[in-house]
Amino acid sequence: MSDSIVYETRYATGPEAMARASTQELRDTFLIPEVMVEGEIRLTYTHFDRLIAGGAVPTDAPLALDAIDPLKAEFFLERRELGVINVGQAGTVTVDGTDYAIGHREALYVGRGAREVSFASDDAARPARFYLNSAPAHAGYPTKKISRDDAEVVEAGAAETSNKRTIRKLIVASVVDVCQLQMGMTELAEGSVWNTMPAHTHDRRMEVYFYFDVPEGQAVCHFMGPPDQTRHLWMANEQAVISPPWSVHAGAGTGSYTFIWGMAGENLDYGDMDVVDVPDLR
Repeated sequence: MSDSIVYETRYATGPEAMARASTQELRDTFLIPEVMVEGEIRLTYTHFDRLIAGGAVPTDAPLALDAIDPLKAEFFLERRELGVINVGQAGTVTVDGTDYAIGHREALYVGRGAREVSFASDDAARPARFYLNSAPAHAGYPTKKISRDDAEVVEAGAAETSNKRTIRKLIVASVVDVCQLQMGMTELAEGSVWNTMPAHTHDRRMEVYFYFDVPEGQAVCHFMGPPDQTRHLWMANEQAVISPPWSVHAGAGTGSYTFIWGMAGENLDYGDMDVVDVPDLR
């Protein structure tokens, strides 16, 4: 494994453990504080549906996505699929010798079986910032680039409830052939602060949120936990949070922001969720 890959493992927990957790224990269990580090690939392997979340920020040299020890695999995508969304400047993802130019807020799906994956920036001084999600896969599907124009777009919320937002479904079954991974981007309209409200759970899938474009000095308050016993985490720019299947996942920012959602689990039905009415949240 390359010295440029840093990873950690997070084990699955139940709601009863979270009820007793201190603020720091909550952060240690669910918050991923450093996702983007220049010159490195940072990965977090969670036992919730075996999802891997992380970032790759290549500068002077390309970064190779080698297998990490928990996979017990010859190469990273031997039994996995990969989703990539670039939140930085222009860059290239090379998959088994084929280069894919990935611009700002564009995505790439890489199917199971791809042996060599590497990341490069067009300009080392203005690097690409590739956000990564990977999940176990039962089949190998073709690698495909997804531009912003290729995305399935949904308008949701309203200015009156401070949650008007545009949801761009980038790596979903209606856009690209996938096994279980789903990824997309939610952009809040000016003046709106709430994402994913009304809140919901989906016991068939887990989720990871990655918040970015949070202005300096501002933060996002991410709410999680069972609907009748919620907790919160204050999050900074380019941090991610693991959301278990039994947990709500919503946030409100003190300034403008965008976030990427990634899911893995039982099905590919985006609408499979158990909505919690706002007055029922505790």
